[in-house]
Amino acid sequence: MDQAEDLFLELGQRLAGVDVVFAHNDYMASGVYEAVKKLGYSPEIIGVDGFSGPNGGMDLVRQGKLSETITCPTGGKEAIRYAMDILNEVSGVPKQVILRSHNITIDNVDSEVKWEQYKKKDRNTIQVGYSQVGTESAWRLANTESIKSAAREAGISLHFEDADQQQERQIEAIRTFIREEVDVIVLSPVVDSGWDKVLTEAREAGIPVLLSDRRIETEDDGLYLTYIGADFMEEGRRAMRWIAANVKPEHGPVKIMELQGTLGASPTVERKRGFEEQMAGNPGYRIAYSESGDFTYEGGRRIIEDYTENYLWDIDVIYAHNDDMALGAVNALEEHGIHAGSDVVIVSVDGTKDAFQAMIDGKLNCAVECNPLLGPQLMKAVQDLMEGKELPLRIITEEKVYDQTDAREVMKERRY
Repeated sequence: MDQAEDLFLELGQRLAGVDVVFAHNDYMASGVYEAVKKLGYSPEIIGVDGFSGPNGGMDLVRQGKLSETITCPTGGKEAIRYAMDILNEVSGVPKQVILRSHNITIDNVDSEVKWEQYKKKDRNTIQVGYSQVGTESAWRLANTESIKSAAREAGISLHFEDADQQQERQIEAIRTFIREEVDVIVLSPVVDSGWDKVLTEAREAGIPVLLSDRRIETEDDGLYLTYIGADFMEEGRRAMRWIAANVKPEHGPVKIMELQGTLGASPTVERKRGFEEQMAGNPGYRIAYSESGDFTYEGGRRIIEDYTENYLWDIDVIYAHNDDMALGAVNALEEHGIHAGSDVVIVSVDGTKDAFQAMIDGKLNCAVECNPLLGPQLMKAVQDLMEGKELPLRIITEEKVYDQTDAREVMKERRY
């Protein structure tokens, strides 16, 4: 605090054109306030921490010294809560969470977010409406079974709708759930945009929405409460890290074929972004060809057929956004006399049993895990919400990277 005040006093007249000061904690922000008051300036001051005690961030907002503070939870309360859940052998305790921050201004400093509003008032069975993407892959089938099984074990009534890859069907399903007055709506979106109107309808009906497996882009982040699933960006990074470590650009740039998932879906967007981000730091690699296979086996086959029909085969690595497309590509490659796993290195995302068998058979080189068994974590989040507990901003699944060196051993206990 004192150092921040001294620094800003030294800046003096140079602060005359400053409109906003962002301090990395509230104590420094408080020092900034004292300095600019002495200098006769009045910029907006924003701090971070949002502690509630005397002269904490919230108190400074009440006093008018800070325009805003952004809460930075310590995690202590959540750590104790999850520790107790583990001791009590509660199902679905998450391995990783991203805690929720709040923007605190004079307008809301004394009005806490009322998670109690979601608390179920009666003792009837919790009703959950679930809109699933479809059945496009083995991963999705395992994901659906995990959700249905976890709901049964938790005693939750699940209203399940399969959208068959159509956003229109998901929107209609959500409206059906609203009419049915379910307690919670869970959405695994086909694509990441176009949800504002129907989710606004859910909010107006007082029904909270959770996202499972895929995220969305909305004008108002308050239209959903949390996201439960993978870190798709990190999956893309992991795929490229494995390629950089195992396929060296010894005879010119390594040419990569990318089999993208459904265009506009968050796994596709983020796996591509993470892969390219990591590739940018590894010269000697480039994406020579990239097409969408819609996360399907036939889509993977089609991309290989289209390429071999129009070009001489010159690809060193195939990066597939899921196992089904990778396995479809393997099938098409072999029909053209190209040996998958040796003539061309293949890296995919998901880590299903079929992918592990392909690694054992030498036809797939690496599988970046994307765990579909989200059911227990999802149902725990629903139960916590119905008990009036604040949910984390994101609940992230634990995932690993596997290749041919450990595929046979891991396959023995693979559940999907």
